[in-house]
Amino acid sequence: MNIYITARHFKAHETLRSYAFDALNRLEQFHDGIISADLVLSFEKSKNSVKIAELVVKVQGTVLKAVQKSEEFNRSIESAVVKMERQLQKHKTKTRGKDKTVIRKKREKE
Repeated sequence: MNIYITARHFKAHETLRSYAFDALNRLEQFHDGIISADLVLSFEKSKNSVKIAELVVKVQGTVLKAVQKSEEFNRSIESAVVKMERQLQKHKTKTRGKDKTVIRKKREKE
């Protein structure tokens, strides 16, 4: 899985970047078909602002997105990762739960 972290209008500290890498690496245990994960960190205003974490994960055949806002970047990242874990679990059950024989029969008819 390729992990990309972008900080808009500021330079992220190494501790924040390592925390984000560790959090994003946890996603691999929920779905094995993750191609890449893009995390964009930004804020609304320069002082006393709301921190925003946008997480975009590309999985085989689809793109999943989670956006979280809070007072701290760590909290925003953690909330976005938890949201993405739920989305990945749901996507995995949808794709693996389909009856493959029915799908094959539909494809043969077309």
